[in-house]
Amino acid sequence: MKHFLTLDDLPNFHQAVAEARALKIQPFAEEHLGRHKTLGMLFFNPSLRTRLSTQKAAQHLGIQTMVMNFSNEGWALEFEKGTKMDGLRSEHIKEAAAVVSQYCDMVAIRAFASLSDKENDEAEQVLTQFAEYASIPVINMESATAHPLQAFADAITIQEHSTKKRPKIVLTWAPHPKALPHAVANSFTRMVKNIEADFVIAQPKGYELNPDITGNTPLVFNQEEALEGADFVYAKNWCSYSDYGKIVRTDDEWMLTTEKMKLTDQAKFMHCLPIRRNIVVADGVLDHPNSLVIEQANNRTFSAQWVLKKLLQNG
Repeated sequence: MKHFLTLDDLPNFHQAVAEARALKIQPFAEEHLGRHKTLGMLFFNPSLRTRLSTQKAAQHLGIQTMVMNFSNEGWALEFEKGTKMDGLRSEHIKEAAAVVSQYCDMVAIRAFASLSDKENDEAEQVLTQFAEYASIPVINMESATAHPLQAFADAITIQEHSTKKRPKIVLTWAPHPKALPHAVANSFTRMVKNIEADFVIAQPKGYELNPDITGNTPLVFNQEEALEGADFVYAKNWCSYSDYGKIVRTDDEWMLTTEKMKLTDQAKFMHCLPIRRNIVVADGVLDHPNSLVIEQANNRTFSAQWVLKKLLQNG
């Protein structure tokens, strides 16, 4: 594994999940691996869980971290090749990536979608060009189209709490006052394809995800119908893909409520956080004993730790 940009970079999905669960039991067992190593963490967007869990994962392995909020601390980066830099952008990605590679042994990057240019977002300009010009491993801490560390942690969480060989898992769209990216939903969808489950995506018309990602996954436009008999329910908002970046529905009809959860088979509730209470989900669902959101956040440490460990072992 040279980089960790998507879930496809995991050499063996099931082995990775098993090893990450083992790290949770003995997090400091291999803290010697990262001695005298440095992880650079570049944030182009805000973070709470991703920043803290990745830093803690590094500490478990003896790695030191350097954190930079690039959006307000770094020079504006230019990504175009052959450009004449006579505008506001004063540093090119070529130099920036090369310099970071001198200071760090690995670099983790968080850069959200613009939601204004689908082609540019899907090109993953920030992440892919760092990977192109850096001479060190690059880790995706959420990009325009993917959040593999979150999906990896979700896989750990599902495996820990599943009581059936083939559970029913529902990813349901939920309302939100802002247009949000597809990264979490994309990576969760890709992750579930690696496990044995009956998987359904529920969303209103106009909110279908990228068909290249959903593939043959059943798409249901009636939330109550999708929830029937579910074992896990993952609520998440995303903007329109076909009418890219737009909000095409604003009512609260799709908010997840305690009444809707009664349609499930006592399902566990999941969400990546942060979450808007009584917009995305009712208090009664989020505060219920079947809510796994805090455990998901805890497992973010061990998905990140497994990735860091593997990259260290690969030299």
